Amino acid sequence: MSFKALGLDPNILTAIEEAGYTEPTPIQAAAIPVVIQGGDVIGIAQTGTGKTAAFTLPILTRLTSNPVPQGQRRRTRVLVLAPTRELVAQIEENVLAYARHLPLKIAKIYGGVGEKPQKDALRAGSDIVIACPGRLLDLMEQRCADFSQLEYLVLDEADRMLDMGFLPDIRRVIGQLPKKRQTLMFSATLSKEIETLTHEFQRAPKIVQIGKRANPAESVTQLVYEVHKHLKMPLLSHLLKDEKMQMVLVFSRTKHGADKIAKKLESTGVKCATLHANRSQNQRLRALDDFKTGTVRVLVATDIAARGIDVDGISHVVNFDFPHIVEDYVHRIGRTGRAQAIGDAISFVSPDELPDVRKLERFINRGLVRKKAEGFDYNAAPQPFIDERPERREQRSSQPRRPQGGGGRPSGGGGGQGGGRPGGYGGQGGGRPSGSGGGRPGDQGGQGGGGRPGGERRSSAGPAPRQPAQMPQQNTTPDGARGLWKRLTGR
Repeated sequence: MSFKALGLDPNILTAIEEAGYTEPTPIQAAAIPVVIQGGDVIGIAQTGTGKTAAFTLPILTRLTSNPVPQGQRRRTRVLVLAPTRELVAQIEENVLAYARHLPLKIAKIYGGVGEKPQKDALRAGSDIVIACPGRLLDLMEQRCADFSQLEYLVLDEADRMLDMGFLPDIRRVIGQLPKKRQTLMFSATLSKEIETLTHEFQRAPKIVQIGKRANPAESVTQLVYEVHKHLKMPLLSHLLKDEKMQMVLVFSRTKHGADKIAKKLESTGVKCATLHANRSQNQRLRALDDFKTGTVRVLVATDIAARGIDVDGISHVVNFDFPHIVEDYVHRIGRTGRAQAIGDAISFVSPDELPDVRKLERFINRGLVRKKAEGFDYNAAPQPFIDERPERREQRSSQPRRPQGGGGRPSGGGGGQGGGRPGGYGGQGGGRPSGSGGGRPGDQGGQGGGGRPGGERRSSAGPAPRQPAQMPQQNTTPDGARGLWKRLTGR
């Protein structure tokens, strides 16, 4: 089947041909006619099979068949929601390619960058808005967006969009959209529970499904290396000695772990980049660009990138930490073997991660091949802990230490390097004359203790146990406030 047989607009067909595509993928051939008919659709297909074009091409065709009348103010007609900034950028890139011969304005909305250009794009009335829910909600609350004429809503990576983390934001966005619209949901995975939830947003949707739900691409070779946790990093370095691992995507469970992996690989001469939520948008885009152009050989990422990386030629995906969720595994390894290309997915599995592997194997109804790396020492002892920031430690040790106490308050424990107050403990301060320790009558003198009546000298070696405060001797001389009162009143 050719794209011409799907009923697409001639201008779009020209753009498809210029992009180098000749035949639609199975999900495109099945979904495009259904979307053009105008009904709600749930599309399920493996990662890398062209789901973005499966909803973009028919929507563009419907927009061209029903253009905005001349002279009428431009308003947003299409809203595409995606879970990550990378995926938003990827969708925009595809839409721009397919709509290059159409008079449409396209805007992308996500966090991590300035709001003003995005506000201007929304207020100008972009025909198509591609957005992350969080930033879009912020701008909607500032009354920057007008969705009163919205005709099409797309939730890409629907399972992730509708999980417990995104569902409240999605509900708030959809609650402000027109009820009369066409709603499309596309994803590589869609559980029965999530499918039930989609009926909250759709009306009698048609399900277009290619292959088994959440089934990894058949063109990907999946291997498991069972290894203790402390040997994962040495094993990765060992495998990267193979020149066939030319373009490697490594997945870490945490942002800190991703940075640590990249730092270790850089120390061995392997050029790396990192991609996770703590990186700024410019840093993330630069990392992806360096990976695409081959400037770096390894890209270390968290699962945030599993839904937004569309890079041709990834030779290997490495699960440094095996994912707990089956769907995350599917999306991770789907970064290689895209569009029926050949790729390898390698998983490092420590003993505590074996239950997750068995859960995946039960789900896909087959076992994963176990493999041993040749020439690797699986009995190596853990590396001793080394402080990776010795300069911090040296800096701390060179700083003068604070005294172990300050001047004591009345009747309280106090006194570091200074004289204690009445009822307090003296320190190593300068005592007054009289007595070997310089204390007044009634003091227990010390070396410059400076303690006043009832006090004890305390050395800087550490706090002495608090002693019950002794009553000071009655002052028989007209001294202090009492003496002043007597002198003023004559009493």
